[in-house]
Amino acid sequence: MSLLKSASIVSLLTLASRITGLVRELLIAAAFGASATTDAFNVAFRIPNLLRRLFAEGAFSQAFVPILAENRSKNGEQATHELVNAVGTVLFGALLVTCVLGVAGAPVLVWLMASGLKESGGFDAAVVMTRWMFPYIGFMSLVALSAGILNTWGRFAVPAATPVLLNLCTITAALFVAPVFGEHGVEPVYALAVGVMVGGMLQLGVQVPALLKIGMVPRIGVSLSAWRRAWSHPGVKRVLRQMAPAILGVSVAQVSLLINTQIASHLGAGSVSWLTYADRLMEFPTAMLGVALGVVLLPQLSRAQAEGDTGRFSDLLDWGLRLVVLLALPSAIALLLFAKPLVAVLYHYGRFTPQDVQQTVLALSCYGVGLMGLIGVKVLAPGFYATQDIRTPVRIGITVLVITQIFNVVFVPILGHAGLALSIGLGSLVNAIWLLVGLRRAGRYQPAPGWLLFGLRVVLATAVLGGGLWLATQHIDWIGLRAQPMWRIGAMAACLVGAGLVYFGTLAATGLNLKKAIRR
Repeated sequence: MSLLKSASIVSLLTLASRITGLVRELLIAAAFGASATTDAFNVAFRIPNLLRRLFAEGAFSQAFVPILAENRSKNGEQATHELVNAVGTVLFGALLVTCVLGVAGAPVLVWLMASGLKESGGFDAAVVMTRWMFPYIGFMSLVALSAGILNTWGRFAVPAATPVLLNLCTITAALFVAPVFGEHGVEPVYALAVGVMVGGMLQLGVQVPALLKIGMVPRIGVSLSAWRRAWSHPGVKRVLRQMAPAILGVSVAQVSLLINTQIASHLGAGSVSWLTYADRLMEFPTAMLGVALGVVLLPQLSRAQAEGDTGRFSDLLDWGLRLVVLLALPSAIALLLFAKPLVAVLYHYGRFTPQDVQQTVLALSCYGVGLMGLIGVKVLAPGFYATQDIRTPVRIGITVLVITQIFNVVFVPILGHAGLALSIGLGSLVNAIWLLVGLRRAGRYQPAPGWLLFGLRVVLATAVLGGGLWLATQHIDWIGLRAQPMWRIGAMAACLVGAGLVYFGTLAATGLNLKKAIRR
């Protein structure tokens, strides 16, 4: 399967995930608004998500996938299955201990994440929901193991589609379980925690048939002797050695998230939720492009590295970076200039007030400043992970964390919660530029010819697109049209479709062969 086709499949399935995720956020916004209870849910959900990114999709995947790809290339299927069994056994044991400790220590975790909830009244609710949702980290870590195996075998569809199940379960919980909870005197927002748990179980369950099809279902040992054998496997030791710096690297981003959530919890009720709602919209381009390219590139870069094909390694990175510039730059301009229509049309219903719209717009615009960096990191970091060089991104990440907190000191007193979003965006730009310079200096990436003309065409087309979106923002009363939702939805859709046609039409008029550019 070609890289473009693989990336397109992942991107389309990620789009489905983001659309259902957006529907989930719309329902939460309309039903609960931006309040202390929604802040409590968002904080509680961030705790298992933080650990998931730390130990599962983050550090674990970065360490496991390159070693798995190398093992398969050099040692064959049987030896690779033995590695999968050993890693699965060790992972399962670690998750068991982590979940028990997490449930018991929920009050401490919530206080570390958002002590300001004590002031707004959401602390106790956050503790309850953290305990309900903490086992989610166990399910998602095993999902990450399965996804790493399937992606290495070129089976990208199932791992990319599974997040839809989480969103559908949460939507079902918001629509049907929350009213039942309310009727029985239980806080309705707790239903969302139930939806998250059921979604985690389903995401793990759908991986099994795909793993059976390629004969790679992990055989997890639960006895002490099985765990001892697994710990002594040389592949496990390599994964653990690689995970140590990877955990530190991923921790940098998670520590930044922890600090930002802590700060936001002290900025008043609703601040955590405004940032979360803005983050959900920012995740559309980030996930559809950045995550999709990262998922597809890492096993391919690992294979090129294992085979010593430095030319293909550089070409893969060049292809990914061109797609980032081609698609992320106009997306960033859209978030900056068209934020108000997006937030108003998608969220301004029910208990979501005009004040909530304004505060979310401010955060979304600030996130848009760093969108190129957020997506670029997803493409550039695999250039290091594939060579099993995790230490360099870690050193860069630690420095960027310090820089981001300096930005917080400057911008939060001026912009409040939006200052946190701006600091993240600027920090991501610094991170991406630093990674790019590191790959160039190490000789792993050599830009292909034609970048200057390609960049000028994209900048010109983006400027034309931005002008059109700015005019649409200024001449339509997006907040005042709340009573006419269908007209407002239609107007937004027309603006976005028109902007897309203008953008790609301008590229074509400047002579860019789009088909050739994305298939090169």
